[in-house]
Amino acid sequence: MPIGPELVTPDEVDPSDVLLETHLNGTVMQSARTSLLIFDIPAIIEYVSSFTTLRPGDVIATGTPGGVGFARTPPVYLKDGDVVEVTIAGVGAIRNRIVLDSFQPSSWPWKPLTKRPPQTESHSSATPGRV
Repeated sequence: MPIGPELVTPDEVDPSDVLLETHLNGTVMQSARTSLLIFDIPAIIEYVSSFTTLRPGDVIATGTPGGVGFARTPPVYLKDGDVVEVTIAGVGAIRNRIVLDSFQPSSWPWKPLTKRPPQTESHSSATPGRV
């Protein structure tokens, strides 16, 4: 999870509608605004604080915008030497170079998908909308 090099407070940036982008080697892979979150930030804080004590500096990870590499056709996986840059408008950017880790245990539980899983239809009587 990219965090840093700066932390800002809500009086410095309005978190309700901020553009977040992820670039891979200069190509935009993800781009979305916080206003598109299913639940707004106050609702997320209210929910999380219902089961844990939040303290200054705590981070709530909300997920990621569409565009993740394994879900693309064809899939895109990070490789040694790739550069990932995540920007938050009005805040800044963090850039990381991918370095191949020579330690790759055979018991590693996660293996990249070589094929996309079949899509299933979902039927819901619920009316889509924002909560």
